[in-house]
Amino acid sequence: MANTKSALKRAKIAERNRLRNKAYKSAVKTLMKKYLSAVATYAANPSSESKKEVDDRMSEAYSKIDKAVKRGVLHPNNGARKKSKLAKKLKSSTVSA
Repeated sequence: MANTKSALKRAKIAERNRLRNKAYKSAVKTLMKKYLSAVATYAANPSSESKKEVDDRMSEAYSKIDKAVKRGVLHPNNGARKKSKLAKKLKSSTVSA
């Protein structure tokens, strides 16, 4: 346990930041899952409305990933890797469809 006043403050700040980072990471994972399910639906039944859904989900996921990188929650390479994974999934599903 921290003994000094400054150490107590740092522990409090670290906990606050941990919870904020956890919320960002959770939101990124949720949006990625929603996007991947939209891509699966689009691959199974390609239509203009399902394509629009995929584009909307991709935009949301990219935005949240970029914001997490900007805030320092994710490393820039980690964010780029996640975005690349999403784009690759869409490309592979549309090529096979």
